[in-house]
Amino acid sequence: MTNTTYIPPRVWTWDKDSGGKFANINRPTAGATHDKELPVGEHPLQLYSLATPNGVKVTIMLEELLALGQEGAEYDAFLIDISEGDQFGSGFVDINPNSKIPALLDQSMHPPIRVFESGSILLYLAEKFGAFLPHTPAQRTETLNWLFWQMGSAPFLGGGFGHFYAYAPEKYEYPINRYAMEVKRQLDVLDRQLAEHQYIAGHEYTIADMAIWPWYGALVKDKVYDAAEFLAAHTYKNVIRWTDEIAERPAVQRGRMVNRTWGDPSSQLHERHDAADFDTKTQDKLGSAEEG
Repeated sequence: MTNTTYIPPRVWTWDKDSGGKFANINRPTAGATHDKELPVGEHPLQLYSLATPNGVKVTIMLEELLALGQEGAEYDAFLIDISEGDQFGSGFVDINPNSKIPALLDQSMHPPIRVFESGSILLYLAEKFGAFLPHTPAQRTETLNWLFWQMGSAPFLGGGFGHFYAYAPEKYEYPINRYAMEVKRQLDVLDRQLAEHQYIAGHEYTIADMAIWPWYGALVKDKVYDAAEFLAAHTYKNVIRWTDEIAERPAVQRGRMVNRTWGDPSSQLHERHDAADFDTKTQDKLGSAEEG
């Protein structure tokens, strides 16, 4: 490994050719790069997303609400391909000026309400429908403690460990070690909590589970970064138990499919407009129809 010392310049300047998996879409400025209106469906809720861990949080929540019989939670889910820069279209930026998925538009309100940041969307939906967020002050606060824990911790897992371990153009020992240490500490935090509770915030399934599972459940099952062995994820037995239990929920299984564009074609539902789409419009079925 080449051991060179980087000396920061007095004023940083952007090198658009700096490399990395997402170098073609990263930039140091905000705002739209092109005009593009977003499609709008007929349901009360319009979701613009991709099935990354942050996107999956929201589709799981919506499917869980529908499973409870909350008809007002019907939604249209449109694909935002972040590798193609869809998040920088003018229509998307109008909903989320930060140009990150997911973004939600609630058409049942007048005027429609925009909601961005995955944690904010979970909280908005939980309060709107009175579900998956306990009502007692102590339990509600504990749930929000863990929701905000996830929102604050994920940048270390995704932007830190995930970037340097899986996506950076070169491997560097120091940042990988630094972020691996932090991710293992986070896994230990979760493992200790889950040793005493069935779910993250206690004995009730909440938006805290929906926020944390797509990141840390995926991590320990090698669904992101292929780092489970590196992190000795199998040693966090309570996290594994919880991960497997959440994965058995039918709404979670459906939520993982929405706006998914990789993996088994039968698990990919690029757009979701109706519950029947899970049976008729996954990519394996659309591919068969096109071939026929």
